[in-house]
Amino acid sequence: MEENKHVTIYDIAERLNLATSTISRALKDHHTISDKTIKKVKKTAEEMGFVPNTLAAGLRGNKTRTIGVLIPTVTQPFLSSLISGIEITAQKSDYTVIIMQSHDSYEEEVNMAKSLYSNRVSGVICSLAMETRDTAHFHQFSNNNIPLVFVDRVPKDYNTFRVVIDNYTAGYKATKHLIEQGCIRIAHLTAGSELGNLYNERKRGYIEALKDHNIEVEEELIINLNSVTYEDGVKASNALFDLKPIPDGLFAPGDILAVSAVQTAKKRGTKVPEEFKVIGFNNDPISQIIDPNLSTITHPAEKMGKAAAEIIIKNLKSSKNDDAKEITFLNTEVLARESSSKE
Repeated sequence: MEENKHVTIYDIAERLNLATSTISRALKDHHTISDKTIKKVKKTAEEMGFVPNTLAAGLRGNKTRTIGVLIPTVTQPFLSSLISGIEITAQKSDYTVIIMQSHDSYEEEVNMAKSLYSNRVSGVICSLAMETRDTAHFHQFSNNNIPLVFVDRVPKDYNTFRVVIDNYTAGYKATKHLIEQGCIRIAHLTAGSELGNLYNERKRGYIEALKDHNIEVEEELIINLNSVTYEDGVKASNALFDLKPIPDGLFAPGDILAVSAVQTAKKRGTKVPEEFKVIGFNNDPISQIIDPNLSTITHPAEKMGKAAAEIIIKNLKSSKNDDAKEITFLNTEVLARESSSKE
């Protein structure tokens, strides 16, 4: 039995007894080819199941109309929404999207960046891995005029486009909310390296809110995590509940961490929100499923994805290189729910 194979312009040329160059031009409606020949070629191509190899065509022209997206994971709701925004914008301009996951590994991020470059993507959108301390692996894009946009987890010092929220203000708002609910001993979970300043900025907002309200900053209430997972949240929460006295509030920089704290509190016999108030971050779907419902900070993930893709496409269409700039979304808000309620 003969194996199925992709139909090429050579197969069409052989059937019609025409030159491959004629077939290629006819498929592109070239003005040098008659309407009669164009119709015949296209009809035959359709009958034979011919599909243009856009990747090969892109490689010949060094343009693949593909945007590479390099993120820690697709399982986080925030990153899923980010991808959705990227794809919506990319599809409108006939760009396809390649998604790669670093799983928060620096080594994987380096390998994935190399893979995207070897596939000649037109542009790259990246949210840094938790382990990343060095961004030299992104120079291959910048040095070859391939637009590069960092989103959410961004490096402090890299001259390229960035799309972020005001993490400092968001962290301040979250902590101030707990203070307004009567908390005076507020814990905080943080993560990441000094390179990616997302969690550092949220922590800075937390500290400044405490200081502005004359509340002591206690180092034992600040726990640094290796990764933002449910398991890490449970371990950190247990450490907080081992303290005497336990904290009366927690600002977690991710909803999954906040959920782990709420469930750990229940297992330890601590009532939420009567004895322990919690606020998370991102407004993930799980925040409205857990009992009690989770107070959280909004995060415009889809808008950020759209903005990042728009930057890539604009730069690909423009003959001049725009100066790198940062787009900051300021509209993060506190969504007060049951987990931080006074009553």
